[in-house]
Amino acid sequence: MAAAFKSIAFELAPELIVDLKAIVESYDNLATLRTDDPERHRLKLYFAEEAEHDVERLLAALAQLMPIRRVGVR
Repeated sequence: MAAAFKSIAFELAPELIVDLKAIVESYDNLATLRTDDPERHRLKLYFAEEAEHDVERLLAALAQLMPIRRVGVR
């Protein structure tokens, strides 16, 4: 059976994207960060359904350090 994947779309200031990418990549196999709309600095995190709790915890912690603005629905 194929794993179910989810995504979260958000916007972030361009100067913070490289920092966020480094942090996300430091958690092996947690999530993949992709650019969704470069003009609006909109990104998407893709992750396995079973990792959702960990991804949400990571985003909550990062939101204390950088202005992450969620857009759309998951």
